Amino acid sequence: MTLRLTINGRESLAPDDPMTPLVDLLRERFHLTGAKPVCREGFCGACLVMIDGEPTLSCLTPGGLAEGRDIRTIEGLSPAGRLNPVQNALEAHDAVQCGMCFPGMVMTLTHALRRNAAPSREELRHALTGNTCRCTGYERILDAALSAAGALQGGEP
Repeated sequence: MTLRLTINGRESLAPDDPMTPLVDLLRERFHLTGAKPVCREGFCGACLVMIDGEPTLSCLTPGGLAEGRDIRTIEGLSPAGRLNPVQNALEAHDAVQCGMCFPGMVMTLTHALRRNAAPSREELRHALTGNTCRCTGYERILDAALSAAGALQGGEP
């Protein structure tokens, strides 16, 4: 079966089993390696992508369920090659170490800040509930997210 997928605004075909996890299709067929298949059980958030604007664990989503829907990966957040405000803030606050959690954190925080441009620290902490980072403390990540919220309010894309 051939799957018809829209990934980062581009229509693509994937001659695969519709039960193939979306994370595997993204990484192996389309060479979009941002989403990380870390736990493959939906606990860590490293494989998070947006489907129709909603955070979705791509390790638990069969590719067939993504057919005909808008899939956005971390690579699609900055199509012009510029980092988005969340990515810039995480870098500026030295909030990421090994990078395994980074794509999922960026996707989660970008979504959270689009829904609430002026979140409290507690609201951001709650938004990150499904994302696990084993290297760094969450405090720098929260500091970066609050900084990104300020940048988004200031008009950055």
